[in-house]
Formats: sequence, structure tokens, C-alpha cells
Amino acid sequence: MFDLKSIFSSDGILSKQITGFRTRPQQLEMAQAIADTIEKHQTLVAEAGTGTGKTLAYLVPALLGGGKVIISTGTKTLQDQLFKRDIPSVRAALKVPVTVALLKGRANYICHYHLERSVQDTHLSFINRDEIQYLQQIERYAGISKDGDKSGLSEVPENAAIWQQVTSTRDSCLGSECPSYKKCFVMEARKQALMADIVVVNHHLFFADVMLRDEGLSELLPACNTVIFDEAHQLPETASLFFGESISTGQLLDLVRDAKIEAIQAAGDFLELPDAIAAMEKAARDLRLTITEDNTRLSLAAIKQNSGFCSALDNLLEKLNDLTKLLEHQAERSEGLENCRQRAASHLYLIQRWRDETEMQDHVRWIEVYHQALQLNATPLSIADIFQKQMIASPRAWIFTSATLSVKKNFTHYSDEMGLTAAQTACWDSPYHFAEQALLYVPTGLPEPHHKTYTDQVVQAALPVLRASRGRAFFLCTSLRAMQRVYELLLAADAFGFPLLLQGQGSRSYMLERFRALNNAVLIGSQSFWEGVDVRGEALSLVIIDKLPFAPPDDPVLSARIEKINSEGRNAFMEYQLPRAVINLKQGAGRLIRDETDRGVLMICDPRLTTKAYGKQIWQSLPPMKRTRELAEVVRFFSVDSGA
Repeated sequence: MFDLKSIFSSDGILSKQITGFRTRPQQLEMAQAIADTIEKHQTLVAEAGTGTGKTLAYLVPALLGGGKVIISTGTKTLQDQLFKRDIPSVRAALKVPVTVALLKGRANYICHYHLERSVQDTHLSFINRDEIQYLQQIERYAGISKDGDKSGLSEVPENAAIWQQVTSTRDSCLGSECPSYKKCFVMEARKQALMADIVVVNHHLFFADVMLRDEGLSELLPACNTVIFDEAHQLPETASLFFGESISTGQLLDLVRDAKIEAIQAAGDFLELPDAIAAMEKAARDLRLTITEDNTRLSLAAIKQNSGFCSALDNLLEKLNDLTKLLEHQAERSEGLENCRQRAASHLYLIQRWRDETEMQDHVRWIEVYHQALQLNATPLSIADIFQKQMIASPRAWIFTSATLSVKKNFTHYSDEMGLTAAQTACWDSPYHFAEQALLYVPTGLPEPHHKTYTDQVVQAALPVLRASRGRAFFLCTSLRAMQRVYELLLAADAFGFPLLLQGQGSRSYMLERFRALNNAVLIGSQSFWEGVDVRGEALSLVIIDKLPFAPPDDPVLSARIEKINSEGRNAFMEYQLPRAVINLKQGAGRLIRDETDRGVLMICDPRLTTKAYGKQIWQSLPPMKRTRELAEVVRFFSVDSGA
């Protein structure tokens, strides 16, 4: 067994090789627990407070433990950070000859087949001058890039429409039938992953593959000795998404786009096909138009009240069925047409199943409406059994880690939700001195959050605090509507001279760069800024949270799960809603103190923190900050901060 104590000591190899490394007892204990879990092929759920250094705590035993390791992170940004920065640093320090591969979902890699089709196609009606220029840049990049990862071409915006034309989806990939199969970037990435000792993926890819056996992990998992989930608090949401079924009008319109190109290039003499494609396209767009709201979720019961939706769905099924039959006649004329036939048949099956299935008793059916698309979803009421089956397939170590997994150091909620019945649990507090570095302020006199003037009164309570902190604040809201209202009120506030940044005015990375550069800004955000955001130093000295982040009870999946728990004679609020709100709140609060020299105030405006019996459970789950309800004490805290 390797000597972790000397590796993590103040004069060990990590301190000699890694800039800024400090020895922390919590980090060493966590590394030892992970090494033990890997050696015994056990399951560990580990919460490590901010500043513990959990990345090093799992990387060192993972790299030294031998065998194949899959590390799954919350986002592609974290994936790139691990692959390009953290793992190379640790590997160099430990001098271990491990090989590392990065594996992303196929939409991140340029597809030679679709790129060639797009370059040749003169019917791409959406194309404008920018997109033509982007297409030329992508073509040049594909010719010189080793991996075809679109993140390597920063000149083309990540959200540029052209990316959809030059990448494949699980639906549109031709697989081994593709004429460019031998030089495929996705296949090369998978090959590298199969050969590597350490493979870095993200949660979406992990679960997409577990369910769909698509992206290469189905071959990786059997050979793997250890799976490590970083940012593991995100897993219940991600797993629910992939353990269910969904089909969107966006997928149908992608099929329309590809079928049009294939019809022109391979079946130009078959005149019935373009008409059938156009009819199905109209039916898909008409279905979206039956719902007037944007960015909303609707339950099956609510949507059944909409007779226009039901008849539009019937019409879509009819037109999709017609198109599928015509594609069957023409499929042998090209690999692309055969692919379109398979997709049409699969989409038809899923929509029929969503509409007609009577056996989905353990699923909740619902609809999500976006600006231009609509998605039919069937989500399992519980993911525990499904995930458990994946875990017991073969013996290996499973490690789940995050700064936020427990409620008052109790992991029951998380373990039950994920089906981790035999897991060991461990909790390490942050090494930061929260009692000296931070103040928790809950203002007095605010109404209950359902009050119609609640947001207005929150802003009034926040203004003197924002002035005392000289800006330098995140104002985190639990809804987009509240976020917009806070922005309007601060914009109109008298003598409020601090720059205001609103989520959506640019990409998240751009907004953070602006925030850091301004050094006195107030950034108003919703879900995007509650987690995965790291602003150290004085630029962020105040985090305001408008209300406790309980999920909206009218959410179709949440309400169905609440109903199920309550029908079993249990208490859904205490078992499910409260723990989820606590974990979300801990994420938001975690934005404040990111370094041992940081100082700041966490202002939680929701009076339920002090008026409800469960409020104590919530604040006791937060880091041990000094608490106050006095504005004067907050002002004093910031006057010390400014040296006044």
C-alpha cells in the first residue's frame, strides 16, 4: 500500500510539485477513505466542504491504485480542467506512467460525413454570411485537428447554428455504414478511452451510455475497477433524465432537415418523399403551436385539457407514419436514407408509447415546452432500483463526492434516492474558519415568500447591505421572474452606483470575467450561478439569496413523487422536499467563501429560516458562520473589511 501520509505531508511530493499546495488533515483522511474503498471494491458517499481539496483527495489514490478508473464530472468545463490541468499535475508529481483519455458526447466532435454533406449542400436555407464563414473555419479545423473536439475551435461560438449541421447525434450517426467511419473522431476518442487507464467523462455521457449503450462506455464499464462521480449531488437529476424516455419536436425537425438533404441527393426522382417530409414538418410545428406558454412544464392531466394538443398529436402520428412507410421504400438507395428510416420508426414508436402506454405505472408522463420546441417525457418515479442494477453488474469501487450531499451530516436522503443501500458515508468539514470569515444575516420584518410584494421588500432589505458591501455581490434568485424584478428594482434605485450584470446578458464565463474585472458589480442570477462558480477574493463579498430553494410544487415530476411518498404513509416534505432544498441552498451559500482569506456576508431573506420548525435543520446544515439579524452588525462587518 502506498504511503498517503508522506505524499500529502507539508514536505511531501505534492507540496514540492503543486503550486499553492497546503497540507490539510481532512484531505488526507478523505484520500485514505477513497484508497480503502478502491482496494475493497466498496461504495463511498463522501461530502467534503469547500477548501478540502477533494480533487487531489480522489486523484492520488485513483492514479496509484492501479486498474482502470472512470471519473465523471458535472460539466464539460470541469472535464477539461481535470484532463488538461489537474490530472497532468498529479501524474507528474507522483511520477506514475498512467494514460489518460477525455471522452465527451458525440455532439462535441465534428462529423466528417455531415460536414461534407453541409459543404456540398446548396439548400441550407438558414445559412447567413457568418455561418458560411464558420463552416469554412470548421472545414479547415477538421483537416488539421487530431481530436475534432469543437472546444478547440474557439473562433466559432459554441451556440452557432452551424454546429448542428456538422456534428452527429445518436440518431443521425451512420455507424459502421458511414463512408468516413475509419477517420471518425468519435470512434478515435472511444479507442483512446478503451486503451487509457483513466477516462474523464461527464454525468450526461455516463448515464446516456448506461441506458443507450451508445457512446463507448458500455465497453469501458466492464473493464473498469473504479467509478468516481465528482459533483455527485447532480446525479439524481441527470439519472432521472436518462432513465426515462423522451422525444422532442426538435428531434423531428432534425430528421426533416436530414431527410430533405438525403431525398435531394439520393432519391431526387421520388416526388412523393419531399411532400411527406413537408407534411410531417408542418405537423411537428403545429404541435408546438398548440401551447402558448414558453419555458414551462405541464403534467399529463393538464395537457389532456388541451383538445388542440391531442388532435395535433394524432395528426403528427399520422404524418410520421406516412413518412416512415415512404422511407422504407427508398432506404436502400443510401446509408443516409436508411438512417432516416430507422429514426422515423424509432420516433413513431416513442410518441405512440408516450400517448398510448398504459403499463407505465412507475413513470410520470409530462411535457416540457421550450421557445421553439416541445418535448414529451416519461420519467421514472424512482431511480434507485434502476441505478442499483447498474452497480451490481460487476464488482468495482463506486465513489460519490461533492460539497453538498447531506442534511446535518445525514446522507439518508441521497443514499435512498440513488439506491446506495450498502454505501459507507463520510463527511469532512471545510478547513476554513467560517466563524471568523463569514456572517449569516437573516433580516427581520419580511413577509412570507408567497406575499405579492415579497421580491420588492427583499430588494428594499438588500439595498443597505449592498451599499455597505460596496457592490461586490451575487444576488441569487429562485426564479427567472424574481431575477428580472430584482434587476428592474435595482436599476431604478436611488443613488445606486454599482454596475449591474444580469444572467443572460452573455455566456456564464463572460459574465464572470466582467464581474471579476469590475470589482464592485452586482451580478443577478438564477440557477446558472448557484453552483460551479468560483470567484475568490474581494470581488465577491456578499451573497444574497431571495428565498429558500424549494422546487415548485406544481412541477409534474416533483408532484408525482410527492404523491407517491405520501400515499405510502411517509412524509414527502421531510423526506424529499426539505433535503433537496437544503442541498440546493448549500450550493448557493458555497459561492461565498472560496479561499482561506475570503471574508463575506451570506444574506438569506426568507423568514421561514427562523419562523418554521424546519428552519433550524436548514441553518444547522450550513457552514458554522456567526449569525445575526441586525443590519448594524452587517455594516460593522463590512467597515472592518474596508479598514474604516
